[in-house]
Amino acid sequence: MGNILEIKNVTKRYPGVVALDKVSFSVKEGEVHALVGENGAGKSTLIKAITGAITPDEGEIIYLGKKYTELNPILSSEIGIEAIYQEFNLAPELTVEENIYMGTKVNKGIFIDKKKLTDSTLEILKSLNTDIRPGTRIKDLTVAYMQLVEISKALAKNVKLLIMDEPTAPLTENEVDVLFKLVRKLKEKGVSIIYISHRMDEIFELSDTITVMRDGEVIKTVPAKDITKNQLIYDMVGRELTETYPVREVECGEKILEIKDLCGPSNQKTSFCVHKGEIVGLAGLVGAGRTEIARLIIGADKKFSGEIFIKEKKVEIHSPKDAIEQGIAYVSEDRKNQGVLLKMSIRWNITLPILKRLSHFLFIDRKKENACVEKYKDALHIKTPSINQLVGNLSGGNQQKVAVAKWLASESKVLILDEPTRGIDVGAKQEIYELINQLTKEGLGILMISSEMEEIMGMSDRMLVMAEGKVVGELSKEEFSQDKIMRYASNITA
Repeated sequence: MGNILEIKNVTKRYPGVVALDKVSFSVKEGEVHALVGENGAGKSTLIKAITGAITPDEGEIIYLGKKYTELNPILSSEIGIEAIYQEFNLAPELTVEENIYMGTKVNKGIFIDKKKLTDSTLEILKSLNTDIRPGTRIKDLTVAYMQLVEISKALAKNVKLLIMDEPTAPLTENEVDVLFKLVRKLKEKGVSIIYISHRMDEIFELSDTITVMRDGEVIKTVPAKDITKNQLIYDMVGRELTETYPVREVECGEKILEIKDLCGPSNQKTSFCVHKGEIVGLAGLVGAGRTEIARLIIGADKKFSGEIFIKEKKVEIHSPKDAIEQGIAYVSEDRKNQGVLLKMSIRWNITLPILKRLSHFLFIDRKKENACVEKYKDALHIKTPSINQLVGNLSGGNQQKVAVAKWLASESKVLILDEPTRGIDVGAKQEIYELINQLTKEGLGILMISSEMEEIMGMSDRMLVMAEGKVVGELSKEEFSQDKIMRYASNITA
């Protein structure tokens, strides 16, 4: 089995940082090759070099025996290289079928063959075992469904080398199983796959070969069967890691957030509460209404009915601004569009919600501002040459850290975390878990939405399970089990 791709001494420099430093590795035909490393290790930059989104300063790329000093996105697609990025590349106003076949000729004379377009889309969506309708606009889909559309786009083309960057991050366990079957099916057809994930179980279940990157360099390339999980983590982060989830010794206090019969466009009447010092997990399948209930709480979506109480005092929340003023912060699952401002600096992103607190009369106290930003940059190990770096220049994982840091700095009473560790490496996850634990010790109440079963069970003190737009079950820590959670999530209560 020969190589479909060889990377030789590829180097890429940016102001203040060497993103890739003489990187060399190869991918065999028909193999799943995992690419792992901490956020900022250089994985995303390497993908961009392979797909032609950036031009390396040095080195060469050999694809199907032909040498390329540089590629461009059109050429890479024409020769069979496709990538599914962490950040989606979809046109929100267009339909699912229009996005999947954008740039592809599906014509009947001078007109688009609408029937062929719809039938071809349905065939691909059927292979993914999803109920997405071809005519649905992208803006009306959840993040998980958007991910499935991205995968469909790649399948619609004659792909020979498929790069998947954190493809399961927004997916539930059922959808992950479908994706795994798809990866194996593509491999059987001879498609080579570069698979990037921070989830260790996925790496060992799917990959034939693993390449480890750290600080822009390749540390090692090994057959997956020849390395253990602990050794792989050590190679990635350069240090030993202890327990995944911190020991919870916080005593829950007074009721800090209560919602009563809250109802909106995608939710039935829902009631629950969060106590001071408590982490309440919100579990459920995609489409269960978890994100939708969070958006109702913060006023991002208009509620039909219901009441919200902070420390047993009824509050009126009609917008995210009202929520912030009432001490409710929200880390969105969609960091690109709702989590961070990509064209602004790290400093500006983190301090935006607390400028009033950092100001003296009409002026910002720069010393206090710098101390705040540096504190969370160091605590979350945000890799950047400067706090003045534009967030758009950071890796996806480091952008997520900025999104989390912004609300950790806000000193809110209630923190709603929607997929807070999506696209974040194993070392950074632990740092965020420790910070969340510390915040509860300081008296915050936390509502945590996660599609990772192990994570939500490991972090929550109590769990609410949603299905069909409402809470259908509540479990204490002692009652946690995957079987119970999945039964409630599937609305099987017998």
